[in-house]
Amino acid sequence: MTATADDLGQLTFDELGTPLRETTFVVVDLETTGGRAGEDAITEIGAVKVRGGVVLGEFGTLVNPRRGIPPEIVRLTGITEAMVYTAPPIEEVLPAFLEFAAGAVLVAHNSAFDTGFLKAACTQHGYAWPKPAVLCTVRLARRVLTRDEAPSCRLSALAELFSTDTTPNHRALDDAKATVDVLHGLLERVGPMGVQSLEELFDYLPDITPAQRRKRTLAQHLPSEPGVYLFRGPSEEVLYVGTASDLRRRVRQYFTGSESRGRIREMVALATRVDSVVCAHSLEAEVRELRLLTAHKPQYNRRSRNQQGGWWVTLTDEAFPRLSVVRRPRDGALGPFRSRVSADTAATALSDATGLRTCSQRIPAKGANGTPCALAELGRCRAPCAGRQDVDDYGHAPAAVRDLIAGRDLAPFDRLASQLEELALAERFEEAAIRRDRLADLVRAVDRGQRLAALAALPELVAARPDGSGGWEFSVVRHGRLASAGVARRGVRPMPVVDALVASAETVIPGEGPLRGAPAEETGVVLRWLNRPGTRLVYCDTPWSEPAKSAAGWRAWVDRAVAGREVYAGLN
Repeated sequence: MTATADDLGQLTFDELGTPLRETTFVVVDLETTGGRAGEDAITEIGAVKVRGGVVLGEFGTLVNPRRGIPPEIVRLTGITEAMVYTAPPIEEVLPAFLEFAAGAVLVAHNSAFDTGFLKAACTQHGYAWPKPAVLCTVRLARRVLTRDEAPSCRLSALAELFSTDTTPNHRALDDAKATVDVLHGLLERVGPMGVQSLEELFDYLPDITPAQRRKRTLAQHLPSEPGVYLFRGPSEEVLYVGTASDLRRRVRQYFTGSESRGRIREMVALATRVDSVVCAHSLEAEVRELRLLTAHKPQYNRRSRNQQGGWWVTLTDEAFPRLSVVRRPRDGALGPFRSRVSADTAATALSDATGLRTCSQRIPAKGANGTPCALAELGRCRAPCAGRQDVDDYGHAPAAVRDLIAGRDLAPFDRLASQLEELALAERFEEAAIRRDRLADLVRAVDRGQRLAALAALPELVAARPDGSGGWEFSVVRHGRLASAGVARRGVRPMPVVDALVASAETVIPGEGPLRGAPAEETGVVLRWLNRPGTRLVYCDTPWSEPAKSAAGWRAWVDRAVAGREVYAGLN
C-alpha cells in the first residue's frame, strides 16, 4: 500500500492534509483468467469514481485477454470467451483507465491483487505506473471491525454487513459498486476516532513504532517535485535509492506503517539523512536512479546495481566458429541476457537452427584429423574436426547466425518451427514444449537486441511528450543514453528549450558492441519512454529504423506460444 504521513509537531496549513470529504477515490475491481499477475490476463475492468459520497463517474469494459479462459473461471464470473472475443485488448483499455483514475486514491478489495495486474499490464505495454495512493478495504476492515461483527472480510460478507445497494457477483463493475458502499461504511466508523483526512486515514491503518514516527522529519526539507531520493546511513553510505513523482510525499511514506517490507524497515531504522536530486520528468528520474544504483551499489536495493553486467552470445574468431557466452560484447553479439543459463539456452537453440558445432576444441582450417563425437554419429554435426567439412562448406552456419542477429534473414526461426511441427506430428509433446519455449525465448532475445541496437545506433534523437498540463517534456538521446532532459511549461515556446537542451547535452562517445557501450537497462528504459503513446519525434539526425527482417515479425508467434495455443502451423 502507498501512503502519506504528516510530520510530528504543529502542522502548518498546507500540511493539514486532504479532508476525506474532499478526496477523490476510484474504486476498482478486476476479473482475470487466473491469479498470477504478469502471467494471467485481465478479462474485465470496473471502476467507480466518488468524492464526498457522490458518484462522479463509472468505468466498465470487458477486455480481450487473447487467451483461453479456464472453465472454473467461467463458472465463477460468467465471462466466456465468446463475450470477450470482440472486446478491446488491455493495451487499448489501459490508457483510458489510467486517465479515469488520474489524481485519485485507488481503492480495491484486496488491493494487492488488482494493482498487481494493473502494474504488470503497464510494464508489458510501456506505460509508467503512476504510483497512486492505494487503499485496501480488506486491510481497513480488519483494522476497524471486530472479529465478532466481521468473522470474514470477504466482499460478500462485508456487503451483507453494510447492506450495500449492489450485491457482489464476481463481475467487475458490480463488485466495484459494492466496494464503494463498503468503503463508505468503513469511513463512517473511523470518523469518531478522529480520522478526518486522507493522511490520518493512512496513518491510522498500521501500527507504527515511535522510532519510525520520529524519523518523519527527515522528509521535511524535500521538494514536492519529481526526482530521485537517496537514504544515507551513519557513515554517509547510500543505503537505498528510489524514484518519485513527488519526492516529499514518497519519502514520508517510508515513515508510516504502510511500508511493510522487512528489509526496508531495517533500512529506515539505520537512515540518518535523505538526499534528493530533482529531475525534469519521469524518464530522467529513472535513468538517474539506474546510474546512482550502479555508482553506489546500495545494499538495500535488490535490482540494477550492475548495469554493465549481463551475458552475451557471440561467434568465436576461428576457422570454424562456434558460439561462446561472454561478458564483454563485441559487434554482432546477441544479448544481453540476465543469466548465464538463459544465454546458454539461446546459444543451444541457435546451434540447433544453423548447424554450428557445439564442441569447444580448436579446429585448424586444413588438415583436421580428430575423432568425431556422438553428435556426428547422430547426424547432428558434419564433423569438421575430422576433416569431413571444409571452411567454405561450414561458412553458411556462422553466416546464418550473423544474418539472424542483424535482421537480414529469419531462416533459423523457420527451421526451429519446422522441428517443432515434426515433434508434434510424432506426438513427442514434452520435447516439443521444451523446444517451443526455447524458440520463444530466442525470438524475444533477438527482438529485444535488435530494438535496443537500432536506438543505440542513433547519434542524436530528440523526443517530446505532453506533460498533461499543456506543456512538453523533452529528452535528448545519444547512442541509447539520455544526454539531456527538460520541460517547456504551458505558455513557454518549446523550440528554444529544445535548442538549449541539445546545446547543453552530455557528449556521448560510442563504444564497442551492439549497444555502442550504452548500458542495456538504461537503453531499455529510454526505449520504453519513446514507445509510449503520445511521444513525438522532434529531431533525429539519421533515420531510426529496425531491420527489414527483424524478429518483430515473430511476436505474434510468441504470444500464441505463451498462451499455450497451437504454434506449429507457422505465421498464419
